[in-house]
Amino acid sequence: MKLVYTNENNILVNHAKNILENEGVEVSLKNEHGSTGMHPQFMFLEVWVNNDADEKKAKRILEEIENPPETEEWVCANCQEKNDASFELCWHCQAPAN
Repeated sequence: MKLVYTNENNILVNHAKNILENEGVEVSLKNEHGSTGMHPQFMFLEVWVNNDADEKKAKRILEEIENPPETEEWVCANCQEKNDASFELCWHCQAPAN
């Protein structure tokens, strides 16, 4: 088993676990009950891959999520307004992206 992710925020750790499982990577959580001990500030929840061979794949998946690729704005051919890359329709005139 290899450690691939840890964070003080349990929601983020569980999100990472879910994403990896959806990608077919078998993982385990460690320190799920660490906050009940004497030193909870030192016991962060951890995601471990069950198969060492999945370590690189898991880290690549998590890296893509934490640092998504840059996307460029697009200019509407109908009204010339700039639109965020995530928009499928122009915010101003609702024309579809090219």
